[in-house]
Amino acid sequence: MTEETPGFDEKPDVPSGATPDDAEPKAAPSSEGASPAGDAAAVQVAGLTAQLDQVRTALGERTADLQRLQAEYQNYRRRVERDRVVVKEIAIASLLTELLPVLDDIGRAREHGELVGGFKSVAESLETVAAKMGLQQFGKEGEPFDPMIHEALMHSYAPDVTETTCVAILQPGYRFGERNLRPARVAVAEPQPGATQADKGDSPESADGKENGGPEEG
Repeated sequence: MTEETPGFDEKPDVPSGATPDDAEPKAAPSSEGASPAGDAAAVQVAGLTAQLDQVRTALGERTADLQRLQAEYQNYRRRVERDRVVVKEIAIASLLTELLPVLDDIGRAREHGELVGGFKSVAESLETVAAKMGLQQFGKEGEPFDPMIHEALMHSYAPDVTETTCVAILQPGYRFGERNLRPARVAVAEPQPGATQADKGDSPESADGKENGGPEEG
């Protein structure tokens, strides 16, 4: 018995239960089915773009809020620092004001030659500390009277002054920075009343009138 060689016209074996159509290769899907997928991708890109715009807007708003909070914080820090300096100055000014009577006693003791020995050392140390804290003494004889920093306790007239002048310092004044802790108590002198009129009466024009004897009679 001879074996038979299958010819080219024979169909391949088909599994049991399968139809002949299953053995044939399936055709590729047509290009018409890609249109819905492209539209979906475009819609998705548009949605992502809208979300990105929203995120950018929110980021700009948060950045503006952060900048505003930072500016408010800087203003708060400056205000706190300014208040701290003011409170410190007020405290130092109050302390120095309480020390003024002691400094007056030291000054009177120095004028009477009683500032000697250990008392002198302590007094000078106290004056040095007060000066380091910013205490300044003012008020000198011969300076013009200023009601903003001087307090006149005595008044007189003097022929050798041309304006109201401090002729004696009865109690020195003190200041701390721009604060006047106490005015300088002084004795003042003003020009003699009528001295200005007398000076005007002795003017060269008056003298010429006297020498010429007035207008000639006709």
